[in-house]
Amino acid sequence: MTKHRLFWPVAVLAALLLANLAFTPDFFAVRVKDGHLYGSLVDILHFGAPLILVALGMTLVIATGGIDLSVGSTVAIAGALACLHISEAADPASFGAVAGAIGIALAVALLLGLANGLLVARAGVQPIIATLILMVAGRGVAQLVTDGQIITITSDPYKMIGGGYWLTMPFAILLAGAVVLLTSLLTRRTALGLLLESVGGNPVASRLVGIRAMGLIGLVYVFSALCAGVAGLMISSNVSAADGNNAGLWIELDAILAVVVGGTSLTGGRFSLGGTVIGALVIQTLSTTVYTIGIPPETTLVFKAVVVITVCLIQSPVFRAKLARRRARPATRLRPEPVAPTNLEAGA
Repeated sequence: MTKHRLFWPVAVLAALLLANLAFTPDFFAVRVKDGHLYGSLVDILHFGAPLILVALGMTLVIATGGIDLSVGSTVAIAGALACLHISEAADPASFGAVAGAIGIALAVALLLGLANGLLVARAGVQPIIATLILMVAGRGVAQLVTDGQIITITSDPYKMIGGGYWLTMPFAILLAGAVVLLTSLLTRRTALGLLLESVGGNPVASRLVGIRAMGLIGLVYVFSALCAGVAGLMISSNVSAADGNNAGLWIELDAILAVVVGGTSLTGGRFSLGGTVIGALVIQTLSTTVYTIGIPPETTLVFKAVVVITVCLIQSPVFRAKLARRRARPATRLRPEPVAPTNLEAGA
């Protein structure tokens, strides 16, 4: 059971949840108020939905042997464009204004993903360099869209995306769950997942058997940007504002950590969508734990880093094997070496 790839991420997630229970006795309580579900567990899923989406796209990119550092900037750009369009509309609460804002944001996100895919697949630029360009420039574009200000809006239909409820559940949770389910069906019920793993595991062999690696690589970067665009809509609608400077800041690093904690190797090849979802929940639960147990803000990042490296070590087969060999090594007592007798002792 401990050899299953999801055992240790699930164990760490359960440990973090139980740690919160020690400080908050009603941590697992889920209440219904005005037809809506409330509780700490619901909040973890709610606030973790954008990270789940970003990490989902990151998983497919990493499966092909790449990396996408531009998702945070894509989040900021998507949220900024949507809020700018709604703020300039004659009726911000109209369906047309919200639909137009969503369409513009997602269309631009797709173009950004396509640009990354062309740089990596066609131009042969290293993924970390290609996406680093958009990571830096995209944040500046988001600030240009917002004119360096925080754009606030009042639109109930747009609020529904990240802060609304449907069927008693936060709509963001349902939306993230639908995207995860659809992605799982496409990658596990069709040959798409196997093709992505083959491209990431052995690109030369996949090319020799006729797999169009360039198209698949471009596709995963477009999908990653689309997930980041939806996450940007969630984040901006939840707070009814767009902040080009701070929206999605460092979410790319949390997404990479979620993928690694979920058991997907950064070298490419086999990937686990379920592990990524659990890893994202671990990161979000860790952030909740930091505030619950009252860890000082100046040590928050250090605390998260210690927990993440601990998780990566305990789920590493090599580390566990070395630790097991060290424990199994028999303890040997040091015996004194024989000393040659002196002349006096020999004579006696």
